[in-house]
Amino acid sequence: MSLKEYKPGSPFPGVIGRTWEQSSPAWPSPLRSKPGAPNVLFIILDDTGFGHLGCYGSPIRTPNLDRLAKGGLLYNNMHTTALCSPTRSCILTGRNHHSNGMATITETSLGYPGYNGTIPFENGFLSEMLLDAGYNTYALGKWHLTPAEQTSAAGPYSRWPLGRGFERFYGFLGGDTHQYYPDLVHDNHASRPPATPEEGYHLTPDLVDRAIDCIADTKQVAPDKPFFLYFATGAMHAPHHVPREWADGYAGQFDDGWDAYRQRVFQKQLELGVLPEGTQLSRHDPDVQDWDSLPPEEKHLYARMMEVFAGFLEHTDHHIGRLLKFLEDTGELDNTLIMVLSDNGASAEGGPHGSVNELKFFNNTPESLEQNLAALEDLGGPKYFNHYPWGWAWAGDTPFRRWKRETYRGGTTDPFLVHWPQGIQAKGEVRTQYAHAIDMVPTVLDCLGLEPPTEIRGVTQSPLEGISFRHTFNDGNVESRHRTQYFEMFSSRAIYHDGWRAVCPFPGPSFAEAGEAFGQSLLDEERLRELDAHGWELYHVAEDCSETKNVAEENRGKLIEMIALWYAEAGRYQVFPLASPTLAVFAMERPQLTRDRTRYVYRPHTSPAPENAAVHVLNRPHTITADAEVKPDTEGVLLCHGGLTGGYTFFIQDRKLHYVYNFVGEREFHIESAVDVPEGRSELKFEFEPTGKPDLAVGKGAPGRGRLYINGDLVAQSTIDDTMPVAISLGEGLTCGRDEQSSVSKRYAAPFEFTGMLHQVTVDVVGEHVRDTQAEQKEALAKQ
Repeated sequence: MSLKEYKPGSPFPGVIGRTWEQSSPAWPSPLRSKPGAPNVLFIILDDTGFGHLGCYGSPIRTPNLDRLAKGGLLYNNMHTTALCSPTRSCILTGRNHHSNGMATITETSLGYPGYNGTIPFENGFLSEMLLDAGYNTYALGKWHLTPAEQTSAAGPYSRWPLGRGFERFYGFLGGDTHQYYPDLVHDNHASRPPATPEEGYHLTPDLVDRAIDCIADTKQVAPDKPFFLYFATGAMHAPHHVPREWADGYAGQFDDGWDAYRQRVFQKQLELGVLPEGTQLSRHDPDVQDWDSLPPEEKHLYARMMEVFAGFLEHTDHHIGRLLKFLEDTGELDNTLIMVLSDNGASAEGGPHGSVNELKFFNNTPESLEQNLAALEDLGGPKYFNHYPWGWAWAGDTPFRRWKRETYRGGTTDPFLVHWPQGIQAKGEVRTQYAHAIDMVPTVLDCLGLEPPTEIRGVTQSPLEGISFRHTFNDGNVESRHRTQYFEMFSSRAIYHDGWRAVCPFPGPSFAEAGEAFGQSLLDEERLRELDAHGWELYHVAEDCSETKNVAEENRGKLIEMIALWYAEAGRYQVFPLASPTLAVFAMERPQLTRDRTRYVYRPHTSPAPENAAVHVLNRPHTITADAEVKPDTEGVLLCHGGLTGGYTFFIQDRKLHYVYNFVGEREFHIESAVDVPEGRSELKFEFEPTGKPDLAVGKGAPGRGRLYINGDLVAQSTIDDTMPVAISLGEGLTCGRDEQSSVSKRYAAPFEFTGMLHQVTVDVVGEHVRDTQAEQKEALAKQ
C-alpha cells in the first residue's frame, strides 16, 4: 500500500497499533491523601513565656487560645531550644537544632557544622513530607530559616519556604519586622503591604486574611484535600505594636509591678493544675530591679510597656480566633490537628530599662531613660520599635528562672496546646509528659499514619531525632518516651534525663552574679574548664519543676553522670565548638553570593537588598554616586538603607541635594548642598571619610566627615559624630529610587519616590575619596 492509498483510522502497513478510540487511557494517578486525613495547623508564637497565656494563669485575655486548651490538651513539660530560628528548625524537621546547622539565629552563624545556619536537605521539612502525601502546604508569617546572606532577590531560593516544600508563602524572612511597615515577601518576591498604618494596617490581621485566602482558594476546588498551615506570627517579638485601644484595655493592671504579677500568676497556675502541687516559685532574679525601689516615673513607663505587650497579645489572640472561626464555619476545625507553641521563653532583649528602639540592643547602644519616657504616649504605635524591660520577661516565664537565650527552664519551657476533636477524646486536661519541639514532626506523622520518608527529591533522609507523644493524647498517666534531651544556646548548657536536669549557665546564674554585662562574656578553654568544674547545677525536676533547689553537692555522682551524658549528646549532635554571644559574633562578615568587590551598582524599581546582602558601609570610607537626570520639580530618594529606627538616605528635596544619617532613631545628621541641583543629567555624590575608630563597648561606630558633590564640585560638608557599629536596620533593606517602608528621615514621608530619571546608583567602598583641588589649594594658602 502506498501513502496515497492509506486511509486515516486504519493501521499503517507494518505497524501494529490502534486508534485512540480503540485504546484505553492510562492517566498518571493523581496524588491524593488518605481518605479523612486531618488538616494540620501549627500556630507558632514568638517570645511568649510560660506565664503569658490566660490558660497558663496569666491575667492577659487570650480567650481563643484558652478555648483550644479547654477543648484539647495543655502541656506543662514542653521544651524548646531557648531561641527562635533553632526552635523553628526543630519544629519543622524533627531534628535537633545543631543537627540542622542552627545552633543560633542565621545572622550569627559561624561556619562550623552545627553553626552554619544552613539546614541540610537530608533533614526534610514536614511540609516536604506532607506535600508528597497529598497535602496543600502554606507558610504564613515569620520564617527566619534561610541563611541571612541568601534572603535577597538573588537567592538562591532553595532554602526559602517554597524551596522547602511550601506551595505558598506570605510573611517575612528575617527574625523580626515592623508590624506597621513589614518587610514582606510573597512566595518568592518582595511585596508591599496592602495598606498603610494610617489606613489601619497591621501585620497580624493581614497574615490571618492571607491564611484564610489560601485555605479558601483550594478548598473550593478540592474540598477533600487536607492542608498543612504553618502560621507563625510576628507577635510577641518586638516591636510590641498594637492599636492604642488594645493597650488601654489594660490601663493600671500592671502598676503593682513584676513581682506582684509573678505571685498572681503562680497562684493561678497552681489553682488551674498547670503546676504540680508543691511547686515553689523561683527566686527574685538578681538582674531585675526591685519594683518597690523604682522611682514613680520608671514604674509608670514600665507598667505602660507591659500594657502594650498585653494588648498586643490579646490582639494576636483575637485574630487567631478569626482563623479558628473560619475553620469552624467551613466544617474543618474538628478534623484539624492544631499545635500551638512559643519558640522560646519571654525575651529580655529590652534590657533592664526597656527600649523604644531594639536596634540599640543589636548595636550595644545604651538606652536613654529620658528618651523612653518621652516616647511613653506613642508606645505601641508605628513611631517606635519598642520592647519592655527584662523584669517583665522574668515575670512572663513564671514560675521558672531566667528567660530567652538561656537554658534554665525560663528559656526552654514554653506553653504548648494540642487540639484535635476527631482524634483526641480527652478535653481540657493537663499533660505532664516530657516533650521537645523535635517531637512535633514524628507526632504528626504518627497521627496521619505516615512513615518518615527515606528520601525526598532524591536526597536520602537522616533519621528523625524526635519521638512521637501521640500516646499521651488520651492517657494522662502514661510515661513519656522522650527520656533524654540536651540543650545549648550561646554556651549556656543543660541536659535532661529521667526527671533530672543539670544546668551550666553562662556566664553565670545571672549577669550580676557573674560580674559581667549582657552580651559581653567571652568563652575560652580555660573558662570552659572552670565552668565544668564549678558551674554545673543539678535539679530533680520530677519533684522541683521550677529549679529552686540545687542538689549538686549532695548528688555529686548523679551530677558527674549528667555532665558526661551532656558531652556524649553534644558529640552526637555537632554542638562543638561552643561560642559566646558577643557583638563580635553579630558583626562578623559572612560568605556572600559573589566574590569580594568594592563597587556595588543599584537600580530603581528593584527589590530591597536586605541587611546581610546590601553593601557594607559601616565603619569604612565609601562614596555613593547617583547618575540622574533632573528637572526643576524633581525630588525623591536616590538611595537609602534602613528606616525610622536608623539608617541613611541620599535624596533631592527643594532642588537641593541632601544626605541624612539617622543614628538609632536618636539623632539625624543632615547635610544639604549650598547650591541647587542643576537641570539635566548630573553626577550626584556623597562621600564618607572616617575620622576615628568604632567602639563596640559603647555602641558607637566610626565617626567621620560627610561631603556632597555635584558634578565633581564640593557643595557641602559636615561631621557625622555618631554611627551604628554593627547593624544599620531592623529588616528594612537598601532601596534605590524610593524609601520602601518607614521613612529614614523625618524630612520626608516614605516612599518619596524619585521623580526624575535615575539611571543607577553606585556605592564604592574602595577607600579612595574625591579630591577637591580648589578646596585643598585654599586650605594650603590659609596655612601659609
